[in-house]
Amino acid sequence: MTDFAAETEPFRPELLAHCYRLLGSIHDAEDLVQETYLRAWRGFGRFEGRSSVRRWLYKIATTACLTALATRARRPLPSGLGAPADDHRVPVADAEPSVPWLQPVPDALLDPAAITAGRAGVRLAFIAALQLLPARQRAVLTLRDVLAFPAADVAGMLDTTTDAVDSALRRARTRLAEAALAEDDLAEPGEPARRTLLDSYVDAFVRADPGALVKLLRADVELEMPPIPTWFTGRDAVVGFLASRVLREGRWHLVPTRANGQPALVEYARTESGFEPHGVQVLTLAGDRIARITAFNDPALVPAFGRAPARDSRPAVPDA
Repeated sequence: MTDFAAETEPFRPELLAHCYRLLGSIHDAEDLVQETYLRAWRGFGRFEGRSSVRRWLYKIATTACLTALATRARRPLPSGLGAPADDHRVPVADAEPSVPWLQPVPDALLDPAAITAGRAGVRLAFIAALQLLPARQRAVLTLRDVLAFPAADVAGMLDTTTDAVDSALRRARTRLAEAALAEDDLAEPGEPARRTLLDSYVDAFVRADPGALVKLLRADVELEMPPIPTWFTGRDAVVGFLASRVLREGRWHLVPTRANGQPALVEYARTESGFEPHGVQVLTLAGDRIARITAFNDPALVPAFGRAPARDSRPAVPDA
């Protein structure tokens, strides 16, 4: 047991990122990583070092994820289901809790080195685009382009040929190119400017100041709010929606954190009982402006970012 833990535990954070890329859910990814380690522990006595421990674990994890995906629907964002609205006065569709929506992942659960070296591999736009691919293409592309495994290694993990891997990779790259991942090309500001922008956004949001928000958003900013299918594009529409339906002074408490290698905020909403978990916002920055706000209105996500607040006081700051 000691040898097993010593040889396998260092790979847990990167395996979690891998399962998250394939599944689009932090909760499902954590479950599949646990299943991976259970399968590995059971087979460790038969592991004879024919490959590296890392490659062996990735084979087990990928197989487990593909088996799970055979019976699960893809996890979209609202932007993957329909066109945006450019007028905040349009009727907003009812929430769709039955849709298995894409979820964010806390940076704190991932390997910091992996985030720094390959941040595009965990960014929200990339994870959303991956959900457009068939499961096997999703696996091939992440193993080859994100993790840089050789084609022969990927073929061994998937029990197929290198020709089949190369073919699946070409189709996956073509599909992602069609998705036009412009967000991944946006240049984020340096740390001081990023902190100033985030602090200004939190201040404007908490004070319910639409005029201050206007100065922080790009003209083509987008807002989506799963599980609500309706989403908005354009600064007028986004600020108009927030001002008329979301912002109320004293209603929100936002705690800065990181998700998907991006700035994020844990949301707490005031209720009669005090502040309660509400969800997580993930922000996409471009220069000194915010290009996209993805507000995951799901209180069940908050515990992954830290402890829940006390019911009768201001929220405790989550561990981030």
